[in-house]
Amino acid sequence: MRDIAHFVNGQAFNGASGRFGDVFNPNTGEVQARVQFATDGEIDAAVQAAAKAQIGWAATNPQRRARVMFEFKRLIERDMNGLAEILSSEHGKVIADSKGDIQRGLEVIEFACGIPHILKGEYTEGAGPGIDVYSMRQPLGVCAGITPFNFPAMIPMWMFGIAIAVGNSFILKPSEKDPTVPVKLAELMMEAGAPEGVLNVIHGDKGAVDAILTHPLIRAVSFVGSSDIAHYVYQTGTAHGKRVQAMGGAKNHGIVLPDADLDQVVKDLSGAAFGSAGERCMALPVVVPVGRKTGDELRERLVAEIDTLKVGISTDAAAHYGPVVSAQHRAKIADYIQIGVDEGAELVVDGRDFHLQGFEKGFFIGPSLFDGVEKGMKTYQEEIFGPVLQMVRAESFEEAISLPSEHQYGNGVAIFTRNGRAAREFAARVNVGMVGINVPIPVPVAYHTFGGWKRSAFGDTNQHGVEGVKFYTKVKTVTARWPEGDVEDSAFVIPTMK
Repeated sequence: MRDIAHFVNGQAFNGASGRFGDVFNPNTGEVQARVQFATDGEIDAAVQAAAKAQIGWAATNPQRRARVMFEFKRLIERDMNGLAEILSSEHGKVIADSKGDIQRGLEVIEFACGIPHILKGEYTEGAGPGIDVYSMRQPLGVCAGITPFNFPAMIPMWMFGIAIAVGNSFILKPSEKDPTVPVKLAELMMEAGAPEGVLNVIHGDKGAVDAILTHPLIRAVSFVGSSDIAHYVYQTGTAHGKRVQAMGGAKNHGIVLPDADLDQVVKDLSGAAFGSAGERCMALPVVVPVGRKTGDELRERLVAEIDTLKVGISTDAAAHYGPVVSAQHRAKIADYIQIGVDEGAELVVDGRDFHLQGFEKGFFIGPSLFDGVEKGMKTYQEEIFGPVLQMVRAESFEEAISLPSEHQYGNGVAIFTRNGRAAREFAARVNVGMVGINVPIPVPVAYHTFGGWKRSAFGDTNQHGVEGVKFYTKVKTVTARWPEGDVEDSAFVIPTMK
């Protein structure tokens, strides 16, 4: 059986813990590899390598660091097909989704290619008599990222792309469920010209997470995962003096006003709710039609649309989505569906009995649709993270705004309407971090920033864009004067504008 090693100081690194995690093929249900779990000592060795490499990397001028990013981008594009196949074989998402996963990560790498311009500081000439003031952004040192299973390429690149471009070195702890692509990314970063030790990959479970959160040489930690763990990461990391951004769960709503183009809405909801088997923090698992007529018509169209969806193996080009990542996650989704039934919601379409001929042991589950979901229900309050769409009906625009605004999560929301005034008011008032107007999955482009509100995010700085640069750097401000002749006593006085 294939063993997946760590990647430390520019090469594969075999640990000695004797602990492993199984890596499944979700299409067949079979174990295809095992991934090594690191000891605290092995994680320390990776951090020490990163700390040593960071000194020279930070001293490398930004333009040369940008050239590494340009080359890394080229290599990813060269290997796109192979990376997508590996990603799909471990995660289960269809090949088209895997390519999208990689491409959205590459867009942040493209942003990082402009780092010489982005790092330019501010300068004031003549702030005082003969005094100039300027600022510069400097790297923090060793940074770390802890990433989830659902985007094993995109989210690591969101993190290490900017962190490395600004002059840090990086420790990546990917999900143990699909760890191969993150290792491949580190190998390609070395091929692109990054020095050994600048990007390291360490595998593990909670023990590895705790070792990262408490290591004294790690200055910043970025995390994406469930809200409970995000809160733990934020509390533990900040308690140990680290800068932390921790992105949590979501329960994104799609508000459908009576004037919306329902043909387009149904297509958008189908992709946003069921694409990638719903395993996306920016999926759209709740639809809120406003008014009975809108809700009844939308329900009828959704049932017809769901009937056209094809669930298949990840290499099936005709499949709309593939299996979920594990048998345990499939069971969790099925349990939530039963909870919804027990709570009194109407299960209009039940995907629990879906089986794919020839792949009966795969982790497949069909699309499900609920109607009559109430905001007090557990299945509405919690994140299901599967191909389950819940319909929560609203009688008015005000009620529709209140649902996502009052929910514990505040990651993303979308509104579907032809009314510009209503859309503008909704975007201004809704208590959610990312808003789509006739856009079902409002993930910002790479030069803007990604981040939710409430229990969807802990910390004050968002992912990628200028916010990402701020997170991975610290500002130093210099006040300079070059006096003529001898230094006088007044040189020891704080400069003023006089």
